[in-house]
Amino acid sequence: MPNMKKTRVNVLTGFLGVGKTTALRHLITQRPRDEKWAIIVNEFGEIGIDGAVLDDGELPVAEIAGGCLCCVAGPQMTVTVANLLRREKPDRLIIEASGLAHAAGLIDELRTEPLGNALDVGAVLTLVDPRQFVNNDYFRQPLYRDQVMVADVLLATKCDLADADTLAAYRDKAAQLFPPKSLVAEIHHGAAMPEWLNAGAADKPRYRPSVRQDDAPGWQSQGWTLPPDKAFSGEALTDFFDRLPQMVDGLVRAKGVFRVMDTWLWLNWTEGRWAANQVAWRRDNRFELIASGLDAAAIETALRACLEPWSQD
Repeated sequence: MPNMKKTRVNVLTGFLGVGKTTALRHLITQRPRDEKWAIIVNEFGEIGIDGAVLDDGELPVAEIAGGCLCCVAGPQMTVTVANLLRREKPDRLIIEASGLAHAAGLIDELRTEPLGNALDVGAVLTLVDPRQFVNNDYFRQPLYRDQVMVADVLLATKCDLADADTLAAYRDKAAQLFPPKSLVAEIHHGAAMPEWLNAGAADKPRYRPSVRQDDAPGWQSQGWTLPPDKAFSGEALTDFFDRLPQMVDGLVRAKGVFRVMDTWLWLNWTEGRWAANQVAWRRDNRFELIASGLDAAAIETALRACLEPWSQD
């Protein structure tokens, strides 16, 4: 019997808050119409926010919550990929890895049976904030080095927040990486190009730094869901997101999807800034944050206070 056509799989990775979901949303809008895609999203916390943001009612989107793809969620990842391939038979599978995922381990898993029999591993796209990339403190972290070194395509995001000297240093440092990347580029407002998914991919063996068990950053994650008939006040949510850094110790990320009147909004906080975008999600309200310390009861009280009066319990 002839061999069945394999599904091309691309991994999208990068540190927390670098803009992976925004870039993936742009890729989805630009996808070739003759190519069927499927998406898998992995998140550090238990509440899947990114999957909700990406769900447009057209593409099949699966979520794996609760950890790094290559460790905590490893077995679940294998089952999720296999089920998605069998049900959807996509031409291309894109996996958005958690910002805390060791991407090299994920690549090894995708190349190994049983997944390796059905998948053709294509280019790995790693997104970096150039301000972090030029900072040697980040490269001292095995997790960060892993994400950079496993990349076939290295993409700088948030370039509007970096000065000219930082961008020049990014280009110079990226050019010196070994093995060299198939592509080094800069993207603005998440505008990643679909053709980059077809860039050259490195053969094994891939660079894989040793990772100690005590390298975990010690962050906590907490998530909440509320029914879709609950509606939030846009003004109250704005105030809530403005106050989050004062409410939460060591806030790293905060994001959620909320019903505001008859619109659904994706709110995304990182590095002291947050933004809102409309999304197609309608299933439920979701909110999640990652921090070094948090008072879950106080945060939930403040979150529920943002509900419209008629939605209050």
